[in-house]
Amino acid sequence: MHRRTFIAATLGGMAGAAVVDAAAADELPLHSGAALAFGTTISVAVRHADPEAAQQAIAAALGEARRVDALMSLHQPPSQVFRLNRDKVLHGPDPHLLTVLEHARTLSRLTQGAFDITVQPLWRAFDSAHGVPPEPERTRAQRLVGWTQVQAGPERVVLARKGMAITLNGLAQGYATDLALAALRRHGIRHALVDTGEYGALGRTGGRPWHLGIRDPRNEDAVAASLVLDGRCVATSGDYASAFTSDLRHHHIFDPASGDSPTELASVTVLAPTGLEADGLSTAFMVMGARRAHALAAHLPGVDLLTIGKDGARWKSSGFPTA
Repeated sequence: MHRRTFIAATLGGMAGAAVVDAAAADELPLHSGAALAFGTTISVAVRHADPEAAQQAIAAALGEARRVDALMSLHQPPSQVFRLNRDKVLHGPDPHLLTVLEHARTLSRLTQGAFDITVQPLWRAFDSAHGVPPEPERTRAQRLVGWTQVQAGPERVVLARKGMAITLNGLAQGYATDLALAALRRHGIRHALVDTGEYGALGRTGGRPWHLGIRDPRNEDAVAASLVLDGRCVATSGDYASAFTSDLRHHHIFDPASGDSPTELASVTVLAPTGLEADGLSTAFMVMGARRAHALAAHLPGVDLLTIGKDGARWKSSGFPTA
């Protein structure tokens, strides 16, 4: 599920905090913890005076993220997404799953189908072929794609077509970030950085806001841009994260309209009020292409983005907080 897209998070939170509070935050000890989820290592770092309270908060935040992974994993048989894909019906869905499914439906409608959680059959076809599948197989998989065919309610979730399957890989890590941040707030933490593969921050550290380095999509050791975490969450989607062909033409992000990967962009980084929004939009914007993505983002409150084309062209929205 994981798509690691940031170079590093420097130990630096939210601009505009009071000067006294900022100075106090920078003097607080730094505590950190990590766990396995989403096929990778996730982590939480906090600044807090009480080591025991800090570790309790970190454990709670990591626990929330791991709970999302356990619910929405494609590969763990106990997960509700795994069971739904296997049985085509899931009785008694978890409220968290319903929240994410409802957001997926809203995002599909907003993007006119560019975002679609039912592209999983396409992923399976390309994965089984270890590259580009024969055209008949790709066509068969594409016929199973259709976000309107997912019926979700408190009693059950149903996939209306035989052979359908969903993936929440474009939403789950962002949602996990939101739940982790909420857990930290409940524990009284005011300065923290959450990394589930998508990022969220509270407060500040080291005399400045938290900073992120966004990797260059064509050089994993290079930084394409540095940004300041200003209270919003951050997600990046890129063609390099899980490619089926060495030229990065075919990868894990699919355009439902073509049944193949979108061809214009190499990566998209999105800042949004929540991790759930940022995660989903980064995937949708990859499919939509730079012009449509920037046009839509301009009408979404609190959303900014950086698009990098396969040709190297870069386009930042006016509110993108470059460091």
